[in-house]
Amino acid sequence: MADLTSTRDTYRSGHASRALISKDVLYRWLSWTIPAIVVLLWEIAARLGLIAPQVLPAPSSVFETAVHMAQNGELFVHLGVSLLRAAGGFVIGGTIGLALGIAVGFSPLAQALLDRSIQMVRAIPFLAMLPLVIVWFGVGEIAKIFMVALAVLFPIYINTMLGIRQIDSKLMELARVIGLNRTAIVRRIILPGAMPSILTGVRYALAHAWLALVIAETLATTKGIGFLAMDAREFLNTNVILLTIIIYAIIGVVADALVRLLEARYLSWHANYAKGART
Repeated sequence: MADLTSTRDTYRSGHASRALISKDVLYRWLSWTIPAIVVLLWEIAARLGLIAPQVLPAPSSVFETAVHMAQNGELFVHLGVSLLRAAGGFVIGGTIGLALGIAVGFSPLAQALLDRSIQMVRAIPFLAMLPLVIVWFGVGEIAKIFMVALAVLFPIYINTMLGIRQIDSKLMELARVIGLNRTAIVRRIILPGAMPSILTGVRYALAHAWLALVIAETLATTKGIGFLAMDAREFLNTNVILLTIIIYAIIGVVADALVRLLEARYLSWHANYAKGART
């Protein structure tokens, strides 16, 4: 009888797991439904002549342009340069933002010394910094990486600081009662508790990084996706302009997927994030 009950429970558990996986797969496919419908309607409207090619060329035409640029290597050159600039700026700005957020989140003294100055700089419109960046660094690679780093720093700083400060004080009291030292408290309570907010900051920072890069690549450069878009605008090459927009969209989706993987890795204990990572 016990064996029969165990077998029945195992069967039910396996059936529930398969049902959950099937539902996750369904939701994953459904998430691509709207983009697929939009592209299909766009293609049909372009082929029927409802949309002028100079205004919005068909997706198939943009795809042909992408294939041609990939075959001659031009696309990969511009994409590689942009990715390197974005990665360099993200690492520098993200590291500084994370360090400042941890310092201010943990220390009232660091908050008093740093937070107001950081918030004042954050309030300055990004484009207003551009002339000063050019004066400081010229129009070379350092200026472009600096602009990306500056755009990345603030979202990560703010979300890291808030994530640390929003830790439940009762958990901290419990940790002290059971005898955890400061290192253990940070490792087991503070960092896991702040991680959702930190990863939210990473998501915002990735979006800001590409926005900053588009602006940076308009500065006296001959390589990069932003330059490719500006150059195509001068020659009214709508195919290339749309291609650069699509590339930014694809990079955004890939970057978001990477953050989801981080959420699945570091937030597996959190029911909401574990569920979101599967869809």
